[in-house]
Amino acid sequence: MTPQATGASPRHLTDGRRKDIPDAGPLPGPCDTPALPDAGPAGSPEATAAATPADGDLLIAASVLLADAALAARQAGAHLTAALTGGSFALQALRRPAWAAGATLSCLRALTSRAGLGFAANGGTVGELARIAGNLTRRRPASVAMAVDAFALRIEAATAAHPNLDSPHARRLTDALVAGDRLEAARALHALVERLGVTRALTTISPVIMELLALLGLLDENPVNDSFSWVTLAGGVPTTDPLFGLPCSLIKHLNPGPGRAERADPDPILAKVLGTSRNDIVSYINDIGALGNHGLVLLRRIACTDGAVRHVLLLPGTSFALLSNSTPQDLVGAFDGCLRTDTTYTRAARKLLKRAGVPAGSELMMVGHSLGGLTAMNLAADLDTASEYRITHVVTLGSPIDNKRPADHTTRVVSLVNKHDVIPMLDGRGPASPHDVPDSWVELSWLDESYDYPLSHAPQAYSDSLRGELAHHRDRVNALIGSYDGEIIGNQPYMLRDR
Repeated sequence: MTPQATGASPRHLTDGRRKDIPDAGPLPGPCDTPALPDAGPAGSPEATAAATPADGDLLIAASVLLADAALAARQAGAHLTAALTGGSFALQALRRPAWAAGATLSCLRALTSRAGLGFAANGGTVGELARIAGNLTRRRPASVAMAVDAFALRIEAATAAHPNLDSPHARRLTDALVAGDRLEAARALHALVERLGVTRALTTISPVIMELLALLGLLDENPVNDSFSWVTLAGGVPTTDPLFGLPCSLIKHLNPGPGRAERADPDPILAKVLGTSRNDIVSYINDIGALGNHGLVLLRRIACTDGAVRHVLLLPGTSFALLSNSTPQDLVGAFDGCLRTDTTYTRAARKLLKRAGVPAGSELMMVGHSLGGLTAMNLAADLDTASEYRITHVVTLGSPIDNKRPADHTTRVVSLVNKHDVIPMLDGRGPASPHDVPDSWVELSWLDESYDYPLSHAPQAYSDSLRGELAHHRDRVNALIGSYDGEIIGNQPYMLRDR
C-alpha cells in the first residue's frame, strides 16, 4: 500500500457530521513565519483578538496541504533516485557522456541541496542506502521538515479542542518531540507522569498519541521505523511499530488459531443482566460488560415487530491480563485485528453462526466494544460472511475502525467514541487527523471529563455517558437500530477459543 494524503475535510468531533473548511486564501510555506497583528495595549480589543486561538479548521487545512507536499517531495526524491540508478540512464550515459554528466550533476544538486529537496534519495538499493546514511548523520530532507510541520499543526488543532494539551507540562512534551529532542521529551514525559500519574498523563496526550509516535519515528536516527510515520501522515494504518520498525505482519504468526465456538451457560450475574435486556444501545453495552472479556460472546434471536426474525451478535473486547491466552480476546488478537480481517476472532465467530444454525440471508446486527467492534467490522468486510448474511448494522464503541470498510455498502456503521479513550486512536486517524470517515457512517464522539484511560475505555464509561447528558446520542442510535425492536426469543452465550 502506498499511502497518499488527500485534501479531505477534517473529521468533525461533536456529532460525526462533516464540517467544510472555510477558504483561508493562500497559506504560508512551511518555513514562512506569518506576520502577527499589532496586539495593542493589554485588555484592548486588538489584544483580545490576538490572543484568540487559531481556528482549528484552518490549521487542519494547512496540515493537509503540508502533508500532500511532503509526500510529493518524498516521491520526487524516489523518482530522481530511480532515474539516476536505473539501467536506462546507464545506457544513455555510454552514448552521451557529456549529457549524462550534466544530468547527474543537476539531479544530485536537487537531491542533496538545501535549496532543493534536501538529502532526499530513497527507494531501491542505492536510494535506501543513501537514506539510511542520511538518517544516521541526521541529514533531513525537505519532505521530513514539511511532515514535521504538518504533525505540529495537527497537534495545535487538537489543542484547541483539548485544553489539557495546552498545559505547560504537556506543551513541554509536544514541543520537544516536534523539535526532535528526545532527551528533553523523556524529561518532559517523566515530569508529566510525576505530576499527573500514568493514567491522567496518558489521557492528556491520547488525542495526539499517533502524531507524537510518528514524530518520534521520523526524527530519530533509526532508518527502519520511518514507514510508521509516513503512513500515519497519510492517514493509513501503520504496518510497523513506531520504535523499532518491526513489521506487524509477524503478529499473524502468533495468532494462527483456526477458532472454535462452544455453547455456554450464563452464570447468575450474566443471566440476571440478560433478563432485563432490550433493543437499546445502553442495554447492549451493559450486556457486553456482563459477558466480560474471557472468551464469551452472545447470539440473540429477536422476533421483531414487523414479523421478521433477526439476530444480534454481541462481541466484547480485549483482556489485558496476558499478551496471549486461549481465547481470541487477547492483545495479540487485538494487534492482528487492526491489520487483517481474517483473524482467530473472526474465524471463531463465523463458526458460531454456523453452529447456531443462523439461516443464510438472515439479517444480522453486530455490536462490539474495542476489539469486539474491530472484529465486527472485519466480519462485515469479509465477502463470504457478507454474502451469506445480510449485515444490516455494525455498532462499535471504543474501536479503531476508521480504516475498515464493510463489503456491503448498505451496512449501517455507527461508531461511538469517548475522546479520552486511547484505543480508537490506534487506527492512525484520531481527532487530530485531517481525514474524514465516509459520509454514510454515523460517528458520535464526546469528551467526558470524569474519566481517565483505561477507565475511559471501559464499557461502563460509555454506558454511563449515554444514560446521562448524552442521552440524545442514545436516542439517535436507538432510532437507527429500531428495526430490531421486538421480543427476545433466544439468548445464547458461546465460548470462543483459539483452537
